[in-house]
Parts: sequence; C-alpha cells; structure tokens
Amino acid sequence: MQFEGKVAIVTGGGKGIGRAIALAFAREGADAVVAATTESALKEVAAQIKSMGRKSLAVVTDLTDPEQPLAMVDKALKEFGQIDVLVNNSGVEGPMVNVTDMDLDGWNQMMAINLTGAMLCTKHVLAKSMVPRQSGAIVNISSVSGRRGPATRSAYSSSKFGIIGFTQSVAMEAGRYGIRVNCIAPGLVEGARIERVLRHASQTSGRPYEELVANYSARAALGRMVKPEEIAALAVFLASEQSSGITGQTINCDCGLELD
Repeated sequence: MQFEGKVAIVTGGGKGIGRAIALAFAREGADAVVAATTESALKEVAAQIKSMGRKSLAVVTDLTDPEQPLAMVDKALKEFGQIDVLVNNSGVEGPMVNVTDMDLDGWNQMMAINLTGAMLCTKHVLAKSMVPRQSGAIVNISSVSGRRGPATRSAYSSSKFGIIGFTQSVAMEAGRYGIRVNCIAPGLVEGARIERVLRHASQTSGRPYEELVANYSARAALGRMVKPEEIAALAVFLASEQSSGITGQTINCDCGLELD
C-alpha cells in the first residue's frame, strides 16, 4: 500500500468526489481526516474508513469562518502528529446567473469556500507540518470551468481559475522543501452537484434535463461523464511517489471534454 503510515486530509470529504478520494487513500493504507459541514455524512465516511482497518477523524469545518481551517489542522495534528497529504476539494457551485444579476453575498461566500478556504488549509498544513518535516503533497481540485468560463458561471469559474494559479504559486514556494502541489480539473462528474447545475440550466433554457445530460455527455470523447472514483484515482497518483517529478501542474480528468 502506497500510503501506509501516512495521514491525509480531505476537505469536502463527506460526499461525492471528496468521499471517493478519502476512501481511495484509505484503501492505499492512509489514515484520513475528513472535513466538511455535514456531520452525519462525515461520520459515515469515517466509519467506512475504520472498517478498512484505518484510523479516521471527522471534523466539522466551515471554511467561511477563517478560524475553522486552523482548528481542523490542529485537531488532525493532535490526533495523528503529522499531515502527509492535503486534498483541497471543498467547493460549491455558487450563483448561476449573468454577472449583471450577481449577488455579492453569494459571490463572496463561494470565493470563501472555493478559494480562500483552500488557501487557509494549505497555509496551516504547510506551516505546521509539511514545511518543518520537509515532506508532503497537496492536491487541489479545480474544474474544466477553471480553464474556460461558461456563461452564467462567472463566480464559479473565477474561483476555479484562481485555484489553478494558486497551485502554481504554492508549488514554486514549497518545492524547495520537497513538497509537491498539483491540481485536478474534473469535467462533468456524476453526482448530485452536476444534477443541480443541469436542472438549473434546464429551467432557464426550457430544454429537457435529459436532453442536456445527453448533449453534455456526447461532447466528451468517451461519450460519458466522469465517475468520482476516477478523480480519486488521479488524486492518489498525484500524491504518491509515482508522480515524484510532477508539481505545479493541472491535469484534466474529463473523459475528453476539453482537449486543449
């Protein structure tokens, strides 16, 4: 197992991509800290990790409160003594409107979770564990919307473009300590979030939801959406020694939705 004796933090770890990532690291031998706002979901994931014979800690964390990422990292270190991997996965879809109708509170809340929250988690994990130990890997989750901004998604797209730039900057800062920082840009991922986005698009466009699903899937080279487990497998690779020469990169995992 690639992560025997190592500890991973996964934000947004209670559902969807984050859940799949946390379980994937546990299968590879890691103990895992899962952080999000829904306690019941976190406890369920932590119980699954423990059933694999690994240790797990569920920490309710609201990234819109600047004090809570620090508290989460402190709890992880008190429980495990070290942090080897951080996956900044927490995110929300944010306001889905034209910029002329943008709600500032919605914009600010989404930036606080998608971008500032990732910065704070990274700041504290680096300062308190990875830099002193001169070891570690960080994987950030962006989106193909962080490479090409679609209409009505300016808030979300801006935050995901930001994550890519953040990845590059921190990779340059942390590389001298042997710490690698990479990013994944998922395409359309099966699950509740993309269903919400496409149902909203259906309501605003008047097109049937099923038609939108079929059309978006057909745009990808593989003709389908990505599975959460496929994102998880890439996250494990980017945090492992198999990718020891890779840092500062953003890799699409989108079934061939974007080919440039």
